[in-house]
Amino acid sequence: MKKILFLLLVTFTFSFPTFAQYITAEQYIADHKDMAIREMKRMGIPAAITLAQGLLETENGNSDLVKKSNNHFGIKCKSSWTAGGVSHDDDAPGECFRMYKDADESYRDHSNYLRGNDRYSFLFKLDPQDYKGWAYGLRKAGYATNPKYPDILIRNIENNNLEQYTMMAVNDVPVFDASKYKDDPEDKSIQDVLQSTGQNVTPESTEVSPVANITLNGKKALFANRGTSLLAIATAHNINLGKLLEYNDLDKDGLLDKDQFIFLERKQKEGNQDYYIAGKDENLYDVAQKNGVLLQSICAYNNVSAADNIYAGTKILLRPSGTNVQASSISYVEPGAKVKTKTSTTQPAYHAVQAKEGLYSISKKYGVTVAELKEWNSLSNENLQVGQQLIISK
Repeated sequence: MKKILFLLLVTFTFSFPTFAQYITAEQYIADHKDMAIREMKRMGIPAAITLAQGLLETENGNSDLVKKSNNHFGIKCKSSWTAGGVSHDDDAPGECFRMYKDADESYRDHSNYLRGNDRYSFLFKLDPQDYKGWAYGLRKAGYATNPKYPDILIRNIENNNLEQYTMMAVNDVPVFDASKYKDDPEDKSIQDVLQSTGQNVTPESTEVSPVANITLNGKKALFANRGTSLLAIATAHNINLGKLLEYNDLDKDGLLDKDQFIFLERKQKEGNQDYYIAGKDENLYDVAQKNGVLLQSICAYNNVSAADNIYAGTKILLRPSGTNVQASSISYVEPGAKVKTKTSTTQPAYHAVQAKEGLYSISKKYGVTVAELKEWNSLSNENLQVGQQLIISK
């Protein structure tokens, strides 16, 4: 009996480190997000897609293949690979997979593999924020045989808020140069890929596309990318162009010069909260669009004109002065500081969640911690909804 107990104790002792070394999805992301962002800036593959693939292919960094080869993306040797490889059972027993000295080398090779391969060239014509298009496109181009591959990537991105890392590099993506590729028969399938994600895009506008309709402050809207044609939006939703411009406080037609909400019906005269704390580089028009309030109403409530400049931390009234918040003009509040009113109580400051935002980016914007945001808003996870009102200061 003592011998059995001794053997059990030895087994438990040597087994414990194995359990302790298990890597979670959060740990994997924290360790590799900077690599994904760097590769997006270098080669153009969306950071969210790269991380989602890494999570899937390595089982969050715990697979046998990644442990023995540092291969984070399941790339096989192929005839063009002249460096080291390892044998691993996949679609067939004993297949050759590429071996790398570290994760950094694997991430670089993944980018080179996609960017340098003709059959993936059509992906680089997609908006880098279109993670669904990329997910379906990788499957269509033959990256993986699993029919559920796109769904798994999309789930990884949405459950882990990976789009925030794409947004960190979206302004530094290299320009796609079609001359570097040979004629690619898959290139003609870009419309099929976009349509498979629920997007109806004409061949002339494949670079940008609005996301699905949402409701913001009780009004129908969509989030459109920079470069989207207002005429195309009006036509797609059977709205007179003049009316669309009126709904969105715009005085001229053309292409959007920034990512923003576009309303498909007249905005409200008042917001669904008393005020809004302006973020970095936001103007009064941005505040009006993000909160679904008429620009002229906001100007009236704050005794300002639409052309007036505001700064990060500026408190903008979204309703007439009342008992909760009393002010006759805009005031300045340090991001993350408590907003003091003229009443006997202190009202919390709020932020309306925008498309592609996560708790991390919001916490940095206002100088608070993710833990504080979770506590103030009674959040059990980091999943957010566009238009959701978050307390960002108490």
